[in-house]
Amino acid sequence: MEELVLFEAEKRLMEIIWQEAPIESGKLVKLANDNINWNKSTTYTVLRKLIAKGFVKNEDTVVSVLIPKEEVLISESNQIVKESFSGSLPKFVAAFLGNKQTLSDEDADALMKLINENLKGEK
Repeated sequence: MEELVLFEAEKRLMEIIWQEAPIESGKLVKLANDNINWNKSTTYTVLRKLIAKGFVKNEDTVVSVLIPKEEVLISESNQIVKESFSGSLPKFVAAFLGNKQTLSDEDADALMKLINENLKGEK
């Protein structure tokens, strides 16, 4: 999977786009102003960057999503595991659990189900 990288400003605008798309660019400018206090110029500058990166398209002044939020979250999670935990999922899970000594039965069941579904050789 390719690395999907968004800078903080791009993430802020993408959050609005993911929630509202498809959205007219004029309405996007208004929402960006209302929600993150950006002016029209800033919104269009960041929008052009998102288009260049292939995250969105803007056709006939309507902005549409090309890369769903879930794909970006998966890519970011993979990068964190790779960079911060040397690619070790067990180290990541241990760090995530931190001082928490036990998992709830529901969390343990969900994790076991995920592990079983993703074992090599399993379909």
